[in-house]
Amino acid sequence: MTKTPDQLRSARWFEPDDFRSFGHRSRMNQMGYAAEDYRGRPVIAIVNTWSDLNQCHAHFKQRVEDVKRGILQAGGFPVELPAISLSESKVKPTTMLYRNFLAMETEELIRSHPVDGAVLMGGCDKTTPGLLLGATSAGVPAIFVPAGPMLRGNWHGKVLGSGSDAFKYWDERRAGTISDKDWSEMEVGIARSYGVCMTMGTASTMTALADVIGMSLPGASSIPAADANHIRMCAAAGRRIVDMVWEDLTPARIQTEAAFRNAISVAMAMGCSTNAVIHIIAMARRAGHPIGLEDFDAASRKVPVIANIRPSGDRYLMEDFYYAGGLLGLLTRLTPHLDLDQINASGKTWAESLEGAAVYDDDVIRPLDRPIYAEGALALLKGNLAPNGCVMKPSAADPRLLRHAGPALVFDDYPALKANIDRDDLDVTPDTVLVLRNAGPLGGPGMPEWGMLPIPKKLVRQGVRDMVRISDARMSGTSYGACILHVSPESHIGGPLALVRTGDVISIDVPARSISLDVPEDELARRRAALPPPPPRYERGYGWMFSRHIGQADAGCDFDFLRTDFGAPVTEPVIF
Repeated sequence: MTKTPDQLRSARWFEPDDFRSFGHRSRMNQMGYAAEDYRGRPVIAIVNTWSDLNQCHAHFKQRVEDVKRGILQAGGFPVELPAISLSESKVKPTTMLYRNFLAMETEELIRSHPVDGAVLMGGCDKTTPGLLLGATSAGVPAIFVPAGPMLRGNWHGKVLGSGSDAFKYWDERRAGTISDKDWSEMEVGIARSYGVCMTMGTASTMTALADVIGMSLPGASSIPAADANHIRMCAAAGRRIVDMVWEDLTPARIQTEAAFRNAISVAMAMGCSTNAVIHIIAMARRAGHPIGLEDFDAASRKVPVIANIRPSGDRYLMEDFYYAGGLLGLLTRLTPHLDLDQINASGKTWAESLEGAAVYDDDVIRPLDRPIYAEGALALLKGNLAPNGCVMKPSAADPRLLRHAGPALVFDDYPALKANIDRDDLDVTPDTVLVLRNAGPLGGPGMPEWGMLPIPKKLVRQGVRDMVRISDARMSGTSYGACILHVSPESHIGGPLALVRTGDVISIDVPARSISLDVPEDELARRRAALPPPPPRYERGYGWMFSRHIGQADAGCDFDFLRTDFGAPVTEPVIF
């Protein structure tokens, strides 16, 4: 299908010979634009999540100019529309509280303005799913421009990975094995450029999965932020979105169920962030596809981890991944698990897009018969403690803890955990199961990244570096360890996690995909009857709306009023 100029969405604002369109055109004149600039041309919204407090997007102030250059080269008219930025390390209590805010803002920015297509500029953890959720619902052609990973960190000749090594060396500082001077030097060496975390955290996971789903130029997600190829990619994306408008290549045509299943397979092979589960379920369901936790677990049974990238891997970072062949190289090794007939933003199938792609380092991107972990990155556990499921990343856990039973040590909330975890008299052993509750979508609120509960200081000093930890929270994609997350339903609404008491035995069996609270059902019923009603988290504003409409983790934490069947017509603004 090829559009003609009179079929452009923006023509509804600018072309009629009526009073209202006179006003639209006169205001464009007010800004110095001539009719030749925008009439008869695709008007392209650049939804830019740059801000002075978002380190991952610090280069977007310049990159947006590269995107504009590409749009102009292709005969389009670029307009920049700023959106909420969501800096992962600075927004409190958690950026997850605002992912749906960005999704709503993106959808309404596109819907309410005279635009024919959109370039989505994101990368920091929640910006990728937020932008894509909004663009999916808006329904106009859209292309995602990923921020790209930052350069490798460095300290005393050691390569540092953001997040993962911060957690690692913080424990060493708590144990007294590194000095304050060492820690200060790491602080200035671990993040050396703009761009997202260069480990396989949530940011690099989600930009890669947006790529696989087909919403980026093929392979764009692997390019480091500081590489000149990133500048060229931005301009190329600007050129491509103009053609996508003429072709009417909408998200509905790209985001098929098979595209999401491809993404799940790639997630397993990459050693993905646990957060991918929540975001992909939300994105797929917004696109009208019934993806759930079971789909991740099924893929995990078939697809091994072959990307040797921290934290699942033991050595390499995203810069190494790019030099080794990047996402396109990885996909060439996964062809038995992929549907290559799916198209991407280039307009080509993945079979066509992978022509000429290769792997250049077999240790960074392993062959299928020599993986770093024989099953996929994630496992879904179910049982009486998590009837709707919970998620674990066994590829990043100590193997001895994949089958474990131990007494619970319960913390009712994060302040209680923080106040007590370093006490010398804490009654805890390496076999204890640490439990944090009231950290889910409602209880957090917003499901903060508290799920990598710190190892108690007395155990850190004894050399303990991993133990079983359970919560209804999330954890950073750069985190690691035997952390069981996203317990659903959450404790704040009376889920079984609310019934656990210190000393109760909890058993997990990851190969069997089970998790159980070893307490008789009649005792659990008594405890359930005695639960007090949950306190309200918000009395006004966005938080009030969030608390009344947020879904649980197993359903992707989308708002109930944003769930729509894919293909439903976009309600266009009335132009008076």
